[in-house]
Amino acid sequence: MTAGLPYRLIATDLDGTLLTPAETVSDRTRAALATATAAGAVHIVVTGRAVSWARPVLDEIGYTGIAVCGQGAQVYDAGAHKLLTSMTLDRMLGQLALAKLEAELGPLAVAAVQDGLDGAALALGPYRLETAGDFSLRQVLGRAELFAEPISKLFLQHPELTDDQLTAAARGIVGDLVGVTLAGPRIVELLPLGLTKATGLAVAARRLGLRAADTIAFGDMPNDLPMFHWAAHGVAMANAHQELLAVADEVTASNAEDGVATVLERLYG
Repeated sequence: MTAGLPYRLIATDLDGTLLTPAETVSDRTRAALATATAAGAVHIVVTGRAVSWARPVLDEIGYTGIAVCGQGAQVYDAGAHKLLTSMTLDRMLGQLALAKLEAELGPLAVAAVQDGLDGAALALGPYRLETAGDFSLRQVLGRAELFAEPISKLFLQHPELTDDQLTAAARGIVGDLVGVTLAGPRIVELLPLGLTKATGLAVAARRLGLRAADTIAFGDMPNDLPMFHWAAHGVAMANAHQELLAVADEVTASNAEDGVATVLERLYG
């Protein structure tokens, strides 16, 4: 914590945290962030969405700062529409992980998001996103097409297992090959091993001359756990997953009730 300023860096997840259920940022939250940044704090969006999925939302809400996207894989300058860093999932490892998972769990619905500013999201079989916003999935005919170009990550769905069960099973089967995280309803992801929101946030913070000790982080899902462990103070939304609620330093109101603004108003006036 810096003298005179509660936290110099405000890191917020996007879906279920900064965004309302209607995928907007409320006037109250905008005002609270404006007050904090006017006082000298920096706001960074840290989202599981790949840049191609995050861009339309960031543009819509008028966000022009640095954003950490793709669970930490991409650092993106939203004002310049420029990708600063990007990490991809090794496609051979991805295919091996899928083969091992399906040998144990049976057929999976699979999707992938391609690397780059305009990376397409590809779906194989019955994979469906519950909330896609303006982002659409392009159906592919086979695994070869799914892995034809560099990808940021893979998404998995199982016909019977819950999100938590699939996440736990995948970690047990392929956790030595790839990272596994639960990012939202029906969004279980396979990532480059060791990649998390914390690793991406650390890169972005370093570019700004900021540290973990300067940071307050807001989130709602298990993929925010590494960011909470990294930051000086972790704030879970009331609508957060139980795993995050269990480790949070503080619990605020839900994303539908301006939970981010509630905390920032208290800290920055």
